[in-house]
Order: sequence, then C-alpha cells, then structure tokens
Amino acid sequence: MRTAVFLYCVKKIKCLLLPSAFLAGEQIQNNQIIMNQYETVFILTPVLSEQQMKEAVKDYEKFIKTEGAKMVSKEDWGLRKLAYPIQKKSNGFYTLFEFQAEPSFVANLELKFKRDERVIRFLTVKMDKFHVEYAEKRRNKKKEVKA
Repeated sequence: MRTAVFLYCVKKIKCLLLPSAFLAGEQIQNNQIIMNQYETVFILTPVLSEQQMKEAVKDYEKFIKTEGAKMVSKEDWGLRKLAYPIQKKSNGFYTLFEFQAEPSFVANLELKFKRDERVIRFLTVKMDKFHVEYAEKRRNKKKEVKA
C-alpha cells in the first residue's frame, strides 16, 4: 500500500493532502486502490519450441501474479499466421491474458515485454465495463462449446 502523501495547493487558498496514487491517476475508494481490468495479447516468435513457448507464457503469468495483479483468464491461441511479416517472420504464438491490476503495473509489464527477445509484438488495453461484459460472454460461450 502506498503511504506517500503530497500537499496539493489550489491558488494558495486551499491545500489538500493527496496520496501518491491519486496523482498517478489511480482511483481510490475506502483507502484501497481500485484495480482496473486489462487485456494483453502478445506474440511469441515461432522459432521457439512448444515447451519453450509454454515456459515463456508461465514466466509472464508468474510475473503478473507476483506483482500483485489478479489473473482473470488466459487463452492460448496457438501458432497463427501474422497479417504482415515482423522481424522476417510470418507466424507467431499468440496468447491472451486478462488481469486486474493497478495502472502503474502495466508499464512494468510492457517494459518486460520490450526486453524479452522472444516477444515480437504485444498490445495491452484497459477494459471498460462493456468490454468486460463481452469478454465474460465470450468465455462462457467457449465453456458451453467445450461441454
């Protein structure tokens, strides 16, 4: 939990004590930071074996959990053809993560993606309430089809 507090003055008339989370754009309710829901799709290089790909996905899943985020769902889309060549590769292993985290966590996750040579592309999107509802419906349909 963040304990840093900043003094915010408006026209030198009113001064408020604000937690650092407020200044970082995070929402606070009842002294707890509200975690936003995010969706990340990343593409791993096709040069990896199936086992290496699964290890990389487990590493990112572990990173998300250890940083205090809550994993909502994980989908492995497998080896797919790319729309256009990236780094002279025309295929890639696609994976989708849905998780709840603080806004500051996304920057750390994306930095980890940028530093990893196995990742050729990634995209993280903050989900609004309509996006969350649609994702839940999509997951439920997939469960019904499997059953």
